[in-house]
Amino acid sequence: MKKIGDLYQSGDWKGEKHVPVIHAPEKVKKGEVIEVNLNIGEEIPHPNTQEHYIAWIKLYFHPEGSNFPVEIGSYTFNSHGEYDIYTEPYVTARFKVEKSGTLYATSYCNIHGLWENSLELVVED
Repeated sequence: MKKIGDLYQSGDWKGEKHVPVIHAPEKVKKGEVIEVNLNIGEEIPHPNTQEHYIAWIKLYFHPEGSNFPVEIGSYTFNSHGEYDIYTEPYVTARFKVEKSGTLYATSYCNIHGLWENSLELVVED
């Protein structure tokens, strides 16, 4: 059986322009609002043209001990040159969590496919 997860690519975002970059605090207090910034092409800019663009980014949080991740947000970038308007794949998400876990970011490039990255988040009492 084929799995969609096998199609995701990853790498070091400092050397690969398609990997979602996750900026989040290393530690947060339980119940505190967390701000997470996601972008594509932080070190090596992604072109974002009509021919080559990031279509979407998704952010998930998988709490420790839980069976499944929770989708925090899904962000679609629709303008790829119409009337000379080009969206940049950069978003900010704000949310609260009660326990430590893993942040996952996924993205889709219309030419280079699916990409993923993750970051551990420690929640303190």
